[in-house]
Amino acid sequence: MSQPTVAGDETERYDSDVPLTSPDERSAVRSWGLRGTGWARAEQFRLEPLAPWHNAADYAAWTASMQHIQATPGFVGTGWPCQMSLADNLRDLERHAQDFTERRGFTYTVLSIATSAVIGCVYIYPPRGDSPENRNRGVRLAKVKSWVRADCAALDVVLYRTVLAWLERGWPFDAIEYAPRD
Repeated sequence: MSQPTVAGDETERYDSDVPLTSPDERSAVRSWGLRGTGWARAEQFRLEPLAPWHNAADYAAWTASMQHIQATPGFVGTGWPCQMSLADNLRDLERHAQDFTERRGFTYTVLSIATSAVIGCVYIYPPRGDSPENRNRGVRLAKVKSWVRADCAALDVVLYRTVLAWLERGWPFDAIEYAPRD
């Protein structure tokens, strides 16, 4: 198994269909105290901030793997993914990019090293309902979800381990909620 590495500089909104916009949610991410965290990378893939120009490839990746993603730890019973148009997906990616810019949350596309194809996604957001008490005490919590395409299912554990090691090494979290993989 390849070891996670860091490259570059500088990340769910699937708990609901409403983007993180409340002052409490924005302050939760700002309280993380993020500085250059680098990007995660493994032998088979690299992470890149999700952006609107990934729309067609992102849409193709998740729509071809809906049942697989719905059975992925962290997505079971969430109702996502669900059918949406390419235009709706673009709006979703634009919200993720805005969250990244405003540091409300961080969504990364997972790109194949060999082909640069989108093979998955990683979402790093404060947990829904993160309490002001936690933030007042300086507790920095992160909720992380990730998925890979069905035809890349063997990379799910590699992605999980890579992202978890990257977060533990380079991000200032006191606790990370990330559904474990076998």
